[in-house]
Amino acid sequence: MQEILNIAAYKFVGIADSAELREHLRARTHALALKGTILLAPEGINLFLAGEKGNVHAFLGELRADSRFADLEAKESWSQAQPFRRMLVKLKREIIRMDHPAIQPAAGRAPGVDAPTLKRWLDQGHDDAGRPVALLDTRNAFEVDHGSFDGAIDWRIGKFTEFPKALKQHADELVGKTVVSFCTGGIRCEKAAILMREAGLADVLQLEGGILKYFEQVGGAHYHGECFVFDGRESLAPDLSARSNRASARASEDPDLALKKN
Repeated sequence: MQEILNIAAYKFVGIADSAELREHLRARTHALALKGTILLAPEGINLFLAGEKGNVHAFLGELRADSRFADLEAKESWSQAQPFRRMLVKLKREIIRMDHPAIQPAAGRAPGVDAPTLKRWLDQGHDDAGRPVALLDTRNAFEVDHGSFDGAIDWRIGKFTEFPKALKQHADELVGKTVVSFCTGGIRCEKAAILMREAGLADVLQLEGGILKYFEQVGGAHYHGECFVFDGRESLAPDLSARSNRASARASEDPDLALKKN
């Protein structure tokens, strides 16, 4: 029986009271016996949490009562055991590190494509305007090795901070195509899409909700392998079943964060 509800969610929104918000979220997650990680930065919130279903939903309800997070969308999956060893609420410069200060996602999102539409485009071999679709994997190389979309472009980056340099080297590959950037849960591919549009690539979309939302809505069509996740489940199959049921302290899409302390 799958008893533990896992959620991943993020939102780019200005946060000026991160220290006070951190203490509030620490208190509420501990009171609800949740484990995982919440990252707070001036640009927004990024969270990975797991616990009893009612408690997870109660926390989300409380968080959405804050107008800044009212439309926060969460990707859900289930596991047999708690995949995190502890609860961390961290203050960061960025909720996903790119080291490119010109990117201000809260000022406006990159256009996106939902999972059913992307599947339809891949089924037919082009987008609705007849343009070829280039799927761009914005994850780290070792994550891609666990699985990716068929024919996806993989620049073999070692960490997300390498993406701006890789874009400069490979931008010509994307000209004349509808580029769909994707990642695990949506946060990296959103930043990547904004950077690509800033670099002059007009036809760039992000996969809304990333691979996890794609699995949730349409399954594994046009995808091979599994999706690596930074917690004790290790990776998820297209039916969102976990490869492992151990516990891990890490819960982030960016291994550079090395979350080891409360």
